[in-house]
Amino acid sequence: MKVLSILFVLLSTINAFAQKHVPLPHGSIFGDKPNTTGMMDASRIEAYMGKRTRISVTVRGKVLRVTQPKGGWFELDAGKGKIIAAHFENYAVVIPTDLRGRVVIVEGIAEKQFIADDLQHFAGDTVTGKKQHHINVDPKKRLTFEVKGLFVDQ
Repeated sequence: MKVLSILFVLLSTINAFAQKHVPLPHGSIFGDKPNTTGMMDASRIEAYMGKRTRISVTVRGKVLRVTQPKGGWFELDAGKGKIIAAHFENYAVVIPTDLRGRVVIVEGIAEKQFIADDLQHFAGDTVTGKKQHHINVDPKKRLTFEVKGLFVDQ
């Protein structure tokens, strides 16, 4: 009987100490504070890059989902069904999963993914048949973003 009463007391105290869900406030900063001087929309970044493979830029966009909170891995909406895969350069940054659906301002380095199959003819690899490279590239995920700082805008 004593064991049952102790178990009941323990279970009731767990509810008392449970964390309450606090909504993510506007203006939260993760990593460094982004510089918003030359900010652009995430849907325009690929066109702005042109033929450059890497640029430092500040982008405003909507978070589609947080893939891994530790290290700050998330996906930004780049418009027209395209996705920007983003992560923090500092792995110690932990972002909440509540960022999903929020508009954020991120500063960092945008980079186009290198696809080896694009320029293989320059490397002398002109084989055909079974030895030919078959890489299924997802055209929706051509950009990656290494984030230095994130600011929750809306």
